[in-house]
Amino acid sequence: MGRTGLLMLCILKMENIIRYLLYSDLGSDLNNWAVLIFRVLLMLELFRVHGMKKFRIQNGEKEHVPNPLGLPDKLNGLVATFSDTVVPFLVAVGFGTRLFLLPSIGVTAIGYFVVHRKDSIEVRDVPYMYTLAMLFLWVIGPGTYSIDHYLINTIFKLI
Repeated sequence: MGRTGLLMLCILKMENIIRYLLYSDLGSDLNNWAVLIFRVLLMLELFRVHGMKKFRIQNGEKEHVPNPLGLPDKLNGLVATFSDTVVPFLVAVGFGTRLFLLPSIGVTAIGYFVVHRKDSIEVRDVPYMYTLAMLFLWVIGPGTYSIDHYLINTIFKLI
């Protein structure tokens, strides 16, 4: 196989990965509408409850973001802020849904398994439910009412 053949194979593999990340059709309009509503309400709540805390100052201080992995403080704060402020907007509109859910799933799963591991079940319930809901959305994808669906059906048809 020559260079051209290898390059074409790489392009086809990359196209398959992109199609997997973007494609999501849940089989019926009802299912696609349901996941749209679920996606928007879940992300609205994530932003409203956790994202808005990143902008509030209480007692003269910003929210303390736990750092159980020992990352540099700025990186830890950046990941948490991105996961709670930018990701909800992108996922709500269905742009790069599967890709952009990953940092938020990571943050909530670490919250459940590490930060709150010794807390009561009532405290652990919040990151647990967010993790499950986002994993579910990651598996099924954003549905047909999303920017991802538009991209795969317009831009990738040109390729």
